[in-house]
Amino acid sequence: MSDSYAHTTTVPGAASMETTQTSGQAIQDAAIPVIDISGDGDQEQVARELVDAAVRHGFVYIRSTGKDIPAQAIDDAFALARKLFKAPLEEKQSCNIQKNNRGYSGMHVETLDPKNQRIGDLKEKPTPRAFNFGEFVNGKAQQPLPPTIASDEPQIAEFFAYCHRLSLKLNSLLGIGLGQAHLPSRGPSGTILRLLRYPPLSALAAAAQDATTPSSSNKQAAPASAADVRAGAHSDYGSLTLLFRLAGQPGLEVQQILPTDGARAWAPVPVVPAGTESDPSPPVLVNIGDLLSYWTGGLLRSTLHRVVFPRPGGGPDQQEKAGEEPRYSIAFFCHPVGTFPLEPVPSERVRAFAAAQQSESGGGGAGGEEGESNPYAERKVLTADEHLQMRLRASYLDLYDDNKDAGGQKA
Repeated sequence: MSDSYAHTTTVPGAASMETTQTSGQAIQDAAIPVIDISGDGDQEQVARELVDAAVRHGFVYIRSTGKDIPAQAIDDAFALARKLFKAPLEEKQSCNIQKNNRGYSGMHVETLDPKNQRIGDLKEKPTPRAFNFGEFVNGKAQQPLPPTIASDEPQIAEFFAYCHRLSLKLNSLLGIGLGQAHLPSRGPSGTILRLLRYPPLSALAAAAQDATTPSSSNKQAAPASAADVRAGAHSDYGSLTLLFRLAGQPGLEVQQILPTDGARAWAPVPVVPAGTESDPSPPVLVNIGDLLSYWTGGLLRSTLHRVVFPRPGGGPDQQEKAGEEPRYSIAFFCHPVGTFPLEPVPSERVRAFAAAQQSESGGGGAGGEEGESNPYAERKVLTADEHLQMRLRASYLDLYDDNKDAGGQKA
């Protein structure tokens, strides 16, 4: 999401095929549909709309009516994020991210697009940028928590549960839309609730300048600018992602193919799309991850996306206060049970799509637009856990460096 960060797939060469303007044509906001799933009406119609959005865009807005997740719970989660990121650095470093993908990671720790990015993704300095919460058992975290938020454990567990229930509801609707019932499985999974803080551009510029002074021991940072990306081009590698954002804090872009000339371009994703201005909260942005793409043979689209600094001259929803404020977001990365096999579901629509893809490629297997833009949309591993570990190794190179000792130094 993602903006969604913890569970992401780097796509090689993504930056080389990107543009924000093509043939003098300004890129419009992404045309992502808004769907209300809170009613008790025709669920089959809602399911069809949800699947159509997943097929065409890989993204869909879910209106925040307060029924599935109360607006106050979302507000409280963002308040908790601010509280956490203001806590002493030592507290969070005592909960550093581990190979189970739980804990705190600081700025430049994770690089989503290493081929095209000169430094790690810009999320925070000198304070941490993200904190991952794994699954809770009987309301208890299965990982260390910083003392500053230890008393907030029940609140975090409750918000995690809200997100999990909404994810199951969405999966159930997708199953209805595909003509294949979704049967929730039980057991340990890689599901993660992630709080994120992206630093303001002004803070990054100051930090980079300090890092390059003669007296500084850190010579790695280069001056940050609006040309930098906050999170490199990637697709999410879970089943689906829920993304919560704050009004007035834009930056997410999705890669689209222009109908005029077939060129790929980045389109902004508004926080508050038209028609949702009076809702209790901005809509939840849902995007399809690699696993749902695997299970449907690429029918459901795992779309490339990234996070950038606000563009000069953008509309009201694309403005951020002159780069003076940090950007917060919350992502819930839904994963299946780790042992679950990544095999296409027995859906007639999935089978028909696979047959059409094979026919278009001359019998050479899956191909087409999605396979070209996201090489990881094809199944390459057997289980959800194998896929997860493969992607974590690609994103957290230092964490998986076998040449480092326990203290993080090269052996």
